[in-house]
Amino acid sequence: MTTTSPLDRNAALALLRERILDVPDHPRPGVVFKDITPLLADPLAFRTLADLLADECVRLGATAVVGMEARGFILGAAAAARARVGFVPARKAGKLPGPTLSRAYDLEYGSAVVELRADALRAHDRVLVVDDILATGGTAEAVLRLVRSTGATVAGLAVLLELPFLGGRERLAPALADAGAELHAVVVA
Repeated sequence: MTTTSPLDRNAALALLRERILDVPDHPRPGVVFKDITPLLADPLAFRTLADLLADECVRLGATAVVGMEARGFILGAAAAARARVGFVPARKAGKLPGPTLSRAYDLEYGSAVVELRADALRAHDRVLVVDDILATGGTAEAVLRLVRSTGATVAGLAVLLELPFLGGRERLAPALADAGAELHAVVVA
């Protein structure tokens, strides 16, 4: 790592894995929820993750971080602060004041809309999109395409945890290729 973390990369990844808690049958039977609350509560683990994400931001030459609602706000804001770049929230429809840009996307049972403030990004911005978990990739795909619609460049997508068995990486491949961007998962389950 290029930050001031006292841990080497292997120790950092082990610490992060230890702090992600599996919660069976939440929010419904058969689902194993990945709870990052213990990671956020541990100062060393949280700082280590923020440093790893900030390193990715610097490596890609990002000038802004877009964090996806809701846990992506926490991780993205911490990474942006550590990398000394701006932070932009990607929110659910109707949550942002002022003029917004929006993108609809499909969920497992229905659809949703994600928005950015219309003035939040500029054409010269290079953006790292950050979220906590990559599952099916629907929300991430919508945010990647929304960022591109602003004229900004998507430098990459970084997530704390990727769940490969849900196919998110494959779903995102076309959107990432269109943007010339890459996916970085800190931890792969």
